[in-house]
Amino acid sequence: MPTSPSTDTLADLRARLPELMLRDERRLARRLDGVRKVRDAEAKAAAVTQIAGEVEAAERRLQRRQATVPAVRYPEELPISQRRDDIAAAIRDHQVVIVAGETGSGKTTQLPKICLELGRGVRGTIGHTQPRRLAARTVAERVAEELGTELGRAVGYQVRFTAKAGDDTLVKLMTDGILLAEIGQDRLLRRYDTLIIDEAHERSLNIDFILGYLKQLLPRRPDLKVIITSATIDPERFAEHFDDAPIIEVSGRTYPVEVRYRPLDLEDDEEPRDQIQAIVEACDELALEASGDVLVFLSGEREIRDTADALRKRYANAPQGTLEVLPLYARLSAAEQHRVFQPHTGRRIVLATNVAETSLTVPGIRYVVDPGTARISRYSNRTKVQRLPIEPVSQASARQRAGRCGRLSDGICIRLYSEEDFESRPAFTEPEILRTNLASVILQMTALGLGDVAAFPFLDPPDRRSIADGVNLLVELGALDPSARDDKERLTTVGRSLSQLPIDPRLARMILEAGRNGSVRELLVLTAALSIQDPRERPSDQRDVADAFHARFADQTSDFLAFLNLWRYVKEKQDELSSSAFRRLCRTEHLNYLRIREWQDLESQLRQLVKPLGVTLNSADGSEEHIHQALLSGLLSHIGVKDEAGNEYQGARGAKFAVFPGSALFKKPPRWVMSAELVETSRLWARVNARIDPAWAEPLAEHLVKRTYSEPHWERKAGAVVGYEKVMLYGVVIVPRRKVQYSRVDPELSRELFIRHALVEGDWTTHHKFFHENRELLEDVEELEHRARRRDIVVDDETLFAFYDERIPADVVSGRHFDSWWKNARHERPDLLTFDTDLLTTDAAGAVTQADYPDSWPVDDLDLKLTYQFEPGSSADGVTVHIPIEVLNQVEPDGFDWQVPGLRPELVTALIKALPKPLRRSFVPAPDTAREALAQLPPSPAGQPFIDALARVLHRARAVPVAPSDFDLSKVPDHLRMTFRVLDEKGRLAAEGKDLDELKVMLQKELRKTMAAAASSIERAGLTAWPGGELPRTFEQRRSGHVVTGYPALVDEGTTVALRVLPTPSDQARAMWTGNRRLLLLGVPSPTSFVQRHLANRSKLVLSQNPDGSVADLLDDVAAASVDWLVAQAGGPAWDEAAFAALRERVRSDLIETVFEVVGDVEKVLEVSHRVSTALKSTTSLALTASLVDARDHLARLLPRGFVTSTGRKRLPDLLRYLRAIERRLEKLPTSPQRDRQNMDTVRRITDEYEAALAALAPGHGPTAAHDAVRWLIEELRVSLFAQELGTAQAVSEKRLLKAIDALYDQPS
Repeated sequence: MPTSPSTDTLADLRARLPELMLRDERRLARRLDGVRKVRDAEAKAAAVTQIAGEVEAAERRLQRRQATVPAVRYPEELPISQRRDDIAAAIRDHQVVIVAGETGSGKTTQLPKICLELGRGVRGTIGHTQPRRLAARTVAERVAEELGTELGRAVGYQVRFTAKAGDDTLVKLMTDGILLAEIGQDRLLRRYDTLIIDEAHERSLNIDFILGYLKQLLPRRPDLKVIITSATIDPERFAEHFDDAPIIEVSGRTYPVEVRYRPLDLEDDEEPRDQIQAIVEACDELALEASGDVLVFLSGEREIRDTADALRKRYANAPQGTLEVLPLYARLSAAEQHRVFQPHTGRRIVLATNVAETSLTVPGIRYVVDPGTARISRYSNRTKVQRLPIEPVSQASARQRAGRCGRLSDGICIRLYSEEDFESRPAFTEPEILRTNLASVILQMTALGLGDVAAFPFLDPPDRRSIADGVNLLVELGALDPSARDDKERLTTVGRSLSQLPIDPRLARMILEAGRNGSVRELLVLTAALSIQDPRERPSDQRDVADAFHARFADQTSDFLAFLNLWRYVKEKQDELSSSAFRRLCRTEHLNYLRIREWQDLESQLRQLVKPLGVTLNSADGSEEHIHQALLSGLLSHIGVKDEAGNEYQGARGAKFAVFPGSALFKKPPRWVMSAELVETSRLWARVNARIDPAWAEPLAEHLVKRTYSEPHWERKAGAVVGYEKVMLYGVVIVPRRKVQYSRVDPELSRELFIRHALVEGDWTTHHKFFHENRELLEDVEELEHRARRRDIVVDDETLFAFYDERIPADVVSGRHFDSWWKNARHERPDLLTFDTDLLTTDAAGAVTQADYPDSWPVDDLDLKLTYQFEPGSSADGVTVHIPIEVLNQVEPDGFDWQVPGLRPELVTALIKALPKPLRRSFVPAPDTAREALAQLPPSPAGQPFIDALARVLHRARAVPVAPSDFDLSKVPDHLRMTFRVLDEKGRLAAEGKDLDELKVMLQKELRKTMAAAASSIERAGLTAWPGGELPRTFEQRRSGHVVTGYPALVDEGTTVALRVLPTPSDQARAMWTGNRRLLLLGVPSPTSFVQRHLANRSKLVLSQNPDGSVADLLDDVAAASVDWLVAQAGGPAWDEAAFAALRERVRSDLIETVFEVVGDVEKVLEVSHRVSTALKSTTSLALTASLVDARDHLARLLPRGFVTSTGRKRLPDLLRYLRAIERRLEKLPTSPQRDRQNMDTVRRITDEYEAALAALAPGHGPTAAHDAVRWLIEELRVSLFAQELGTAQAVSEKRLLKAIDALYDQPS
């Protein structure tokens, strides 16, 4: 009896706990344990009082439950009633009892009553599981009815979405899924004192879960009783699992059953029946037998509805009340389900799923129609999805079905398959755990916290490889986190959602992704389609016809979209046609009607399943991109990329596959595909494919992709280290090369590269003061190395790296990170990162002096900047002279060959080594000789070429003759020759090279523009008279910091004269002569017309044949030559206005007379020229061809266009003699051709030497007066050889000419 709360002690209260309900006992025991730790006496007393009150409330609750235990009576007609004492004893004496009995033995309804009679169900509930919701509800109703209690009080039930049970419920019927869900909340199942696991022989996944879990739980719950019921199918397997638990067998009430086989294909020559037709005919056959109800087993809800329609139509004319067709499946309302168990008149045809096979006993059944099929959950290794295909049932299931009609009397079972088919079927249905996707198993176990699958005590443990495959798939789907250490943390948010969808995890993942991107409606259709066989049929004898029908639904980019097209078509036709017409349409268009019904039924079920997850259907159509992205989320390991060489695809984990010929993508396979299934026959084929963008995969497979990084490098523009990322999914490269910030990959390396490239090498764009100061100081110090051509003056990069590495924090990995850190650090230590000279240089720096390596090179009044570069192989290796283009005309190459003093020892050594070997022997060792020679050489150029000075010094040192030409300058390294770098007015590179004269020629236009810009104040154009005043001989103007020096001159521009400032005095001299000539011709009347009028006709005839063209052109040429003669006679061109006026007057008075005199000389020249031309034309001997060609070329050279001016009046008599010499040569040629060839060879040797001397002139430098003198000497040589009798103007010979030509090389340019 309860005591007064005020007198209770902790011991008293603890002693009362075993008499309470199990949950109250555990809860209050924890409370009492907590009170012990309370030290305050008053608080402790208050807590004890409160607990005592709760104990009393728990005792009253227990008493109330005891009072609700109903009186128990057993139907004597049930076989189990005869064994109830044995069963009760077994339950009382053992923790686990196995009760085996055929359907109809009463075990399902009577076992709860036996437990109640044993006193179970008071301290805890009697939990009674059923495999199906319908069975749970109907059994609860039946037990409540037999106990005479209201459903929901002493006896209740709970299924998904429905609960009719309370705290006082003693017996609770439920689906095994409900019990599994409760395990997640109540690991010790303290709500229950007894568990009845019914229909265990079905070996569903849930049942195996529960039996395995109970195996672990029972040692921790010795008070818990477990009764396992099974049909008489291998009950020993359960007993063995529970340590040889006792088996109580209860025989069912059975009568003989006649089995008739009526396969769909009755005769070979008859057209096969469909299932509905066969069922109707079976019912017709049974109608001829004695009265009794018919039970028809069907695979699903859709088949039941279609069959019911067909039967009602078949028996529409039957008298009312004589025949009733009733469906029975889980989703029927409770009222409709109850109709099966209510009394009735006439015959009843019950259409049921396999819920009626063992779980329920439908009253009044005497006949069974068994199509032999059922929906059996099975994982497809081919498609990698969990499917619910309609498969043949096992022999044990077929016997169970037949047994349903042997309860009341003799029965008949019509099987809609052959006896051979029956005999070939497996004896038992394979346990679901061995035919299901273990990913689903592992997911549910993880969600329930049931531990490692491999260690879990299943009746039939799955293969470890299958477990690994299941785990890998869940990781692929993002349901499990493989890196989690704690099992509780392994399940991800996605995994929790997937665990609530009782479908294949792949398909569930697709639906979840569709919920995210708004394509749920389409994905429900597609996932349902992927769970069944393809409803499109292709019979071998009508394949082309079927393909033509199915082509209407095809999409060239996606076979998935073809399913959607088919779905819409089917829905449209169902709305238009009657049921029978629609079935005919399906047959005609080669669509499997039953599979379409199955597809629609499954889609409807999926709609219901996703609602609790908050996944809502999209009202607008989902985009194709979103649909395929959702599909891809469940098919990440089914992608492939096409090989460039063929049509084969590289798939996940090295697999190679091809698009199946039946796919719409077969003819034009895309670059990337995903496939719903990979089937291996003759090769690996991909079926149900779609084109994808590989970019879709990366965000979906973020947890799966393997990223590799390469080519980390510093990028100045980014101010950071970047690299290239390659992303692979199961070995398939989905991102081949993407630039990324490398600091996320390897911060340590990124920091090192940042320091080396940005700070040490200076490859960084930044405003930091220390950086620019450091760079300037480093450049100054590096300049010493360039000057001395040594690499041991500046410290190496490692020293600079160490300097920065010691001072910069480890988390500074880029320019942005540095800026953030330095913003504060510079205020505390502003000189922290500043270099000093001691840091940057070694002891060798002291050997480099300013005198040896000057900063500039003096040229007259100019001081040209010198820079040094120590980069062997580069064009500017060595010393570079920087020449502004403004002063380019003032700089000559003379003197630069002496090099700077610091490089002179190396230059002398190189020149000695460049001597011919016989000479070189006298000067070895070359470095020692070089030191001796340097001591005797002047310190500066002193107006002589370096090799000339060196040749004299070497000659004196060893008494060995050395000429400047003995040095092979091509063997001297390029860095010992100065580089000339010409800079434009903005300081940019205009041209660069080793030859200054060549640069001048290259930059003639640029130099002229520079001179013109500087002299814009004095330059004029279009002059026809003297510009006024005196022309200055030089012009100077400061421009861009330099003094531009030019040489003004009058420039002949044809019809006018211009005043220009020219770069050199020689340019000025040439221009001034021609400019004076043009200005004089413009300033006096032209003599051409006057002279032409006064010429005799004979003279006109002679003069008409001239190189200039017309007689008037020739006379203009003569006038120009005459002006040149008169200017020369006056002492040269005028430089001021007065001198020019005097010169003009002289020309005006003497020009006509002079022209007539010159015309007389020209007439003589042309007469001889005409005779020579005639002689050349008249001689046709092939043997003389070479001589004739030479003579003709000689004539053309002597008489070019403008020959009078170019020859000059003074040399016209000589020109006449040269032409006569050609004439004499032609006269002698026929008789002495051999002598002519010898003379011609002599002239050619001299001419070649002369042309070589011309070619040796520096670029931009024309022939000098000495060159012109040699040219005329060659003409004299021709006279001496071919017409000696005419005499020469001076002594001439081959030897004298060669000596004169050699002297040309010594002439200044």
